[in-house]
Amino acid sequence: MDKNAANIIELVDVCKQFDGVNVIDNMNLYVRKGEFVTLLGPSGCGKTTTLRMIAGFEMPTSGKILLNGEDISSLPPNKRPVNTVFQKYALFPHLNVFDNVAFGLKLKRNPIEVTDKKGRIKTKYEKLSRATIAEKVRKALEVVDLEGFEKRSISTLSGGQQQRIAIARAIVNEPEILLLDEPLGALDLKMRKEMQLELKAMHQKLGITFIYVTHDQEEALTMSDTVVVMADGYIQQIGTPEMIYNEPKNMFVADFIGESNIFSGTMPKDNLVRFCGKDFVCEDGGFEKDEPVDVVVRPEDVKIVPADKGVLKGTVTSVIFKGIHYQILVQCGRFEIEIQSTAAPVPGGEIGLTVAPDGIHVMKKNFRVNQFTGVITKKNTVKFGDGEFECDVTQLYPGSRLDEEGYLITAKGEKLDLTDTPVDVEVGLQDITMSDNPDEGGAQGHIISLIYKSEYYRYIVRTENEEDYVLACEDLWNENDLVSLVIPPDKIRLTLRNPEEIKL
Repeated sequence: MDKNAANIIELVDVCKQFDGVNVIDNMNLYVRKGEFVTLLGPSGCGKTTTLRMIAGFEMPTSGKILLNGEDISSLPPNKRPVNTVFQKYALFPHLNVFDNVAFGLKLKRNPIEVTDKKGRIKTKYEKLSRATIAEKVRKALEVVDLEGFEKRSISTLSGGQQQRIAIARAIVNEPEILLLDEPLGALDLKMRKEMQLELKAMHQKLGITFIYVTHDQEEALTMSDTVVVMADGYIQQIGTPEMIYNEPKNMFVADFIGESNIFSGTMPKDNLVRFCGKDFVCEDGGFEKDEPVDVVVRPEDVKIVPADKGVLKGTVTSVIFKGIHYQILVQCGRFEIEIQSTAAPVPGGEIGLTVAPDGIHVMKKNFRVNQFTGVITKKNTVKFGDGEFECDVTQLYPGSRLDEEGYLITAKGEKLDLTDTPVDVEVGLQDITMSDNPDEGGAQGHIISLIYKSEYYRYIVRTENEEDYVLACEDLWNENDLVSLVIPPDKIRLTLRNPEEIKL
């Protein structure tokens, strides 16, 4: 986004907590006048909370919300030039269409300056005239393509028509900003698609700022000027729909927006990436030699060629007709690759696969190993990550051993009590397994994220006190499953934090 353009809304270092838990963490965002911005993300990511803070229904725990440069963080909703359209339209069933749309106008008072008998200028508040209200309602219904519906009962309208009335009621007050909180969620698929186009047309006709919340990626890509992808209270990426789709910033965005093949790879050199055991020419650079990376290839960018002509060769395991293309799964060794093609290969047949350089997007690996701070217990176990695990404490001192009483004996014969010794802990993604037996693991948590990476699933498990474990597993678990985490003692790597504090 062009920071030099006029910004109507700015969120500066905004945080929001509920019961001491951060749901929005240090958010910085600006929205330009007249822009159509969509907050996109899964349920619970903080997008509706962000919208409610802009509307004034929630106050930020810290940070500022600016409207045209003025701090409105503590301003009540009725003092903000903002109207909101909710998923539940909240129309008044006992009022007809006209009275529903006119409801806010009838309560509105316009300030006018008058001079009293002593020549003093005073501000007087006047109701809108019936003629003015009627004209404004007519124009609002015209925008939503429901002119002539003024006398209709709300109960006689379809879901799509009720949704338009809710929008008309919001825009009739001529707000500077229209907030829309999943307003198409109650509509069927065909109506949703029609309303996406109509909303975009309304935005262009009205010229006001739209801030839209959805978890539907198609809605975001279809309607928006700018998409803000959110997850877990953080902004993951901001950009145009094209940029978000073609150049995802991280693995979450790549997985959440559209269909993706995501691979673990390395960069032998600029413009060359290695994944699935093969080297591919790409258009990315700036990485260290042999740096581990994540690689994204969209299914439509994988091309089918004869088996002897492909960089990769595999067996077709599934072909499903999707209307405008076939969804094809191909097993290349241990890697499963999805393809979208208008031509259908024969299931069980062998085919070759190629990917053009501009069809490959390389991203830095944001996460390579689990890192925690921990403490050694008197049982020579280690507490970290909201759990307690068996470990090998002798790795802290090369050549050491444990005596019968559990004290550590160094290579020089020194006797050490490791109780309460602070340590740094590292655990690899491949070294953690999950179990549905709560007594088997050293920690417990719920699965909050899973992403398929062609040969395994990458999971994030969050404990009760919000410690996160990231792990790789070939088995499919469900999001929100409660699991225990099992780590073999020899896979827990320990280093001393403060070696001088060890007690002799």
